[in-house]
Amino acid sequence: MKDFDLIVGIHSIVHALLNNNRSNFTLYCTEDAKSELLKKTKITKEILDNTSIKILSSHGVQEEGKKLFKRLDVEFNRIPSGMFLTCSELETYDVSFLYEQARSNDQIKILVLDQISDVHNGAAILRTASFYGVDAVVVPSRKSFKMTPSFYRIASGAAEYVNIVHANSFPKMISKLNDLGILSVALSENVTNEFNLENPNLGVCLILGKEDTGISNAVMRVAKAQLMLKNFGDIKSLNVSAAAAVSMEKCFG
Repeated sequence: MKDFDLIVGIHSIVHALLNNNRSNFTLYCTEDAKSELLKKTKITKEILDNTSIKILSSHGVQEEGKKLFKRLDVEFNRIPSGMFLTCSELETYDVSFLYEQARSNDQIKILVLDQISDVHNGAAILRTASFYGVDAVVVPSRKSFKMTPSFYRIASGAAEYVNIVHANSFPKMISKLNDLGILSVALSENVTNEFNLENPNLGVCLILGKEDTGISNAVMRVAKAQLMLKNFGDIKSLNVSAAAAVSMEKCFG
């Protein structure tokens, strides 16, 4: 059973160490990597003094990493920068948290990822969501990307700043957000009710769909508006992470 997160990538490690909601830090690193961390990042000697540190050879870092990857039941990828971090799991939330946030924030920014399964896409989208100040990213309780070491590396620290919410029923959740006055907007190729943010003070819930099939019909039926990205060249579609960035600029920019 997973009871810790394994963080790779120097930027992701830095942001995790600075997250006061994390605990039980252990940094596995070479002596050179530790020096680089102090020299080139916001991490101070005081922070490292309060962190358990295991100094290893370059080979030792990889071997310890292999053991912990196996405990997490994820495929091992070579660890960059000569270091990795283990710490308490990132706190995630259920839909009751999302509804409370929506009631207390008239201009809430919500991003819903309907069955996006690729870790690289999920992490890239989360990084963009953090850039645009998204308040919550909602993922399905099942059939979604996993928060693996690769996910944390690609997200480049964004996971520490965006609230991640798990939902069992997206149609039910979106209907509830509609009732709370949040404008639900689905990215679609077939627009029937085009997105137009007439009130800039309105909360917005942007919905993105699965890489190959898009948003499910059940979710599309409850969305109040649709957003279409018009192509100007011969390629008519974008990778979902690129489409997410363009869509967030239109909805949250």
